[in-house]
Amino acid sequence: MLQPFHLAIPVRDLERSRRFYTEILGCTEGRTNTHWIDLNFFGHQVVLHQVETGNVPPKSNPVDGHDVPVPHFGVVLEWDQWHRFADTLRSKRVEFMIAPTIRFKGQPGEQATLFFLDPDGQALEFKSFRDSSKLFTTCF
Repeated sequence: MLQPFHLAIPVRDLERSRRFYTEILGCTEGRTNTHWIDLNFFGHQVVLHQVETGNVPPKSNPVDGHDVPVPHFGVVLEWDQWHRFADTLRSKRVEFMIAPTIRFKGQPGEQATLFFLDPDGQALEFKSFRDSSKLFTTCF
């Protein structure tokens, strides 16, 4: 089975974007915050991150005590695969923006996550859910 992708994108007006993705595209909403909304985007996880007005999006947004880079993209891996991947990245001395960590501990959306940049400065997040059925859960 192909694992769903994860994509976080900056939006200027969170409510307008929510309406577009849910009402026009038919996405269902998962976890939400005043700064971001998780969406089930055809079986994949797309996160809308509110950014301030202006031409340049912010470099990060607060999520569970970390400054998450926006925009970023990545893949949702199986739990054991994510841990092996994190070990491989460590062994290759990848410089992490957010070191491998578990966020939302003990909550339905508990997940392993890590962030690093590609050679061109694109932020990548690789994540895994302890319970993969909770990828689009609506509450913590």
